[in-house]
Amino acid sequence: MEVVRRLRPPERYAFAVSVRPLLVPKHDPCGRLGEDGLWLAMRTPAGPASLHLARLAGELIATGHGPGAEWAADRADAIAGLRDNPGDLPTLAARHPLVARLARTFSGVRLPATGQVFPRLLRAVLEQKVTGKEAHRSYRAVCRHFGEPAPGPAGLLLPPDPAAVAATAYWEFHPFGVEQRRTETLLRVARVADRLERCADAAEATTRMTALPGIGPWTAAETVRYAYGDPDAVSVGDFHIPNTVAWALAGEPRGTDARMLELLEPFRGHRGRVCDLLALGGIQAPKFGPRMPLRSFARF
Repeated sequence: MEVVRRLRPPERYAFAVSVRPLLVPKHDPCGRLGEDGLWLAMRTPAGPASLHLARLAGELIATGHGPGAEWAADRADAIAGLRDNPGDLPTLAARHPLVARLARTFSGVRLPATGQVFPRLLRAVLEQKVTGKEAHRSYRAVCRHFGEPAPGPAGLLLPPDPAAVAATAYWEFHPFGVEQRRTETLLRVARVADRLERCADAAEATTRMTALPGIGPWTAAETVRYAYGDPDAVSVGDFHIPNTVAWALAGEPRGTDARMLELLEPFRGHRGRVCDLLALGGIQAPKFGPRMPLRSFARF
């Protein structure tokens, strides 16, 4: 089955920058971004699907493949970030010259909303307390292990099925570089994935997720930012973001979570978006000390 939908992006819409966060860097078994546009595999309520988004003149052409093609095509504008409305961001951004400049520079960037919690939550759990390279290596291994071919011609894998993940013993994740603590958290969320997917909004999803052992505000924010397109989701507990915010907004080389939230308060409603703007602008606090070493739990 194939369903095509034509979308009209706003002026200055930055397609690639907007959708890139949906994929793990360098190689994602469940998606691809290239000259031919974005390919994204998904498990929809109607069945497996692949969505292709491609720029054509002033339009964005969305093509759904597979049993879930209609669901994917109907959701395409949200996945592309076209349902995101920055609203009063320019007014709030004017409260700080750097934020105002970044908001103008990246005015075409929109926040995607996939409408799917578990795939993003799986990635967020794997990213807990490890380097990005370690987490992304584990993510690829988990996707390949549980992967099933996705519909369409892109050769993608469907994201892991929560039921299959929930039925797996924790030690089977060890060769993927995932230790017992993160694995047990992942198994817990897989068992309640259906309930999480039924949450009405980011607030309800955050409440339900953080009620689970092993899920804190960082993991919840990393999930709802892209599952619901929540522009106010702040990743409290992040290793780098408090320092970045403190340096960018107050010239302080180091910051705590409390200080970060204090500095972001004037931008409430768009606090997570402001953090994204700082990242897009390449803003980084001064670095002191050694980097976190890369490890492989699979070798322990």
